[in-house]
Amino acid sequence: MEPSPVRFVAYDGSATGPADAEITVSINTPRAVAYLATAPGSLGMARAYITGDAQITGIHPGNPYPLLAAMDRLHWRRPDVRTALRIARSLGMKRLVPPPPPPQEALPDWRRALEGLRHSKHRDAEAIHHHYDVSNTFYEMLLGESMTYTCACYPHENATLEEAQYNKYDLVARKLGLKPGMRLLDVGCGWGGMVRHAAKHYGVQVLGVTLSAEQADWAQQEIKRQGLEDLAEVRFSDYRDVIEGDFDAISSIGLTEHIGVGNYPAYFEFLSSKLRPGGRLLNHSITRPDNVHVPRVRGGFIDRYIFPDGELTGAGGLIVALQNSGLEMRHEENLREHYARTCAAWCENLVANWDAAVAEVGEATAKIWGLYLAGSSLGFDKRQIELHQVLAVKPDERGRSTMPLRPDWGV
Repeated sequence: MEPSPVRFVAYDGSATGPADAEITVSINTPRAVAYLATAPGSLGMARAYITGDAQITGIHPGNPYPLLAAMDRLHWRRPDVRTALRIARSLGMKRLVPPPPPPQEALPDWRRALEGLRHSKHRDAEAIHHHYDVSNTFYEMLLGESMTYTCACYPHENATLEEAQYNKYDLVARKLGLKPGMRLLDVGCGWGGMVRHAAKHYGVQVLGVTLSAEQADWAQQEIKRQGLEDLAEVRFSDYRDVIEGDFDAISSIGLTEHIGVGNYPAYFEFLSSKLRPGGRLLNHSITRPDNVHVPRVRGGFIDRYIFPDGELTGAGGLIVALQNSGLEMRHEENLREHYARTCAAWCENLVANWDAAVAEVGEATAKIWGLYLAGSSLGFDKRQIELHQVLAVKPDERGRSTMPLRPDWGV
């Protein structure tokens, strides 16, 4: 067995792992031990790291990918009952009482229930607020000029992040067959990147909706700055409150992850109802690599710090719901490797802007984002998660799709 690439050092002087390891994890306080002993999986270590009770040397906090990759290679085993009892006695009962979590952590599931049923409008708004209303200034540092927080599509190996994000929006526009004078609805539009791209480059009338007030304000200001007010609008709204209809196309880029797998049927039925016959839908979302695992992992790092109430399933489950709504699936592709690159590029931006990011949102929040993005990049690299674009059309009453005989979007 190859030696561990990580050295662990405890506050009592004990240590394990090679002395010359490139990465060292220092457990500096009794509270760090309590976090590790009382929280499952990666959550305890994340809590200790975020609070500063555990320190890591050998990596930059804006991109801890090497640490996460090294930890992933370690073989962790749950202790047997006898060993667990011995550890409990050595720690003492005080160490088995969970310390208060960092303030950046979302409420546990049972507390969130007080805000309403999961994926109700109010609770969805709270979940989106937790993740997206961090700071527009922080997101500018992280995402770059495009202000796009979804998977890019790299046209070649040496493409920049900005080139890849432009290429992604253009790919979506071409798949949707956008032409001047058409009407596009972009649900979960973020800071309005797709809205502006469609209006500016395709002459399309676009409505974007987002549950983040900060995103909507930023997007409207950018639309005005670019002189696109006659074609583009971003509205602070739940997609379920859109009253307009008869759209030529709908783009859903990075929203499906938030709506709940059980809500897929209603979601696609709603979007179908907003399309004219022959209109197209492009759904772009993170998925699991299978359709077997439970859609939601409760109480883990992602649930508590990143996407409260977020759910994922496989591309197959998504396509089934889409087809059952009456839409016809016409094309699908997996952009998994592209999202690994995208997350890595965001980590590079965070490293480059680290001091300013810490000044803007605090060191704890900046560390959370470094962990999340590096972990996501690793997850896409290892095919623990995927990213699928699914193109569908709403046939007319005679089954006609108006789709071309062969794809006309350049693939």
